[in-house]
Amino acid sequence: MRLVRPKKFLGQHFLTDLHIAQTIADTVDACPDIPVLEVGPGMGVLTQFLLKKDRRLKVVELDRESVAYLHTTFPALDVHEEDFLRMDLAALFGGAPFVLTGNYPYNISSQIFFKMLDNKELIPCCTGMIQKEVAERIAARPGSKTYGILSVLIQAWYDVEYLFTVHEHVFNPPPKVKSAVIRMTRNSTSQLGCDERLFRQVVKTTFNQRRKTLRNSIKPLLPAEGNAGLTADPLFGRRPEQLSVAEFVDLTNRLSALKTDR
Repeated sequence: MRLVRPKKFLGQHFLTDLHIAQTIADTVDACPDIPVLEVGPGMGVLTQFLLKKDRRLKVVELDRESVAYLHTTFPALDVHEEDFLRMDLAALFGGAPFVLTGNYPYNISSQIFFKMLDNKELIPCCTGMIQKEVAERIAARPGSKTYGILSVLIQAWYDVEYLFTVHEHVFNPPPKVKSAVIRMTRNSTSQLGCDERLFRQVVKTTFNQRRKTLRNSIKPLLPAEGNAGLTADPLFGRRPEQLSVAEFVDLTNRLSALKTDR
């Protein structure tokens, strides 16, 4: 069967280096003994090594040409021709937890991780390859220029490891950016200790105006009156990239208390 043609609109960049593919496949070993879901397998360069692990494996692929190639090349493979972002993940393995992995399409990688967060009780471990810039953002620590929305929301629930950088020449076609392999493993947090919906709103609202101090960026979430005492706190003179996850939780609780009192 002929090779699959990479499609720009799907963000397809097929990995050609088998050693790197093997190394990425081995990242799932951090969470042994549970099934694996691979997103965007393409022509199965990563899939072939995941199949050797003797673990239940499913793959989800939106590209029909890739799906046909996978069925021919790996006849026993459980292939789901679906959009990962629309899938009911709880139905995949009968409600059992699984490892999420893949050479993720760069144009939807952030959306993939937001879906991971929405299903964090099902996904104790997520590994794979993404754009280097996004990987650095996810792994960034407070005070860094790359620390942002993804950093806070993911690190609230996962320990993040930036594993290694992958250069452009090992892909077909070569992307215009470098890539990186990361691993995210659920931490011990079971409850944030605040309203999770408001926490997300606070993080997104403040980082959407990251150059402003919290005193100014948080205004859309504050009541029209009666907040002078709150915003006088030195905390509100800081910028969002200076706050740890714990400090965002504290900020969320302060805003929640203010709203409750009104």
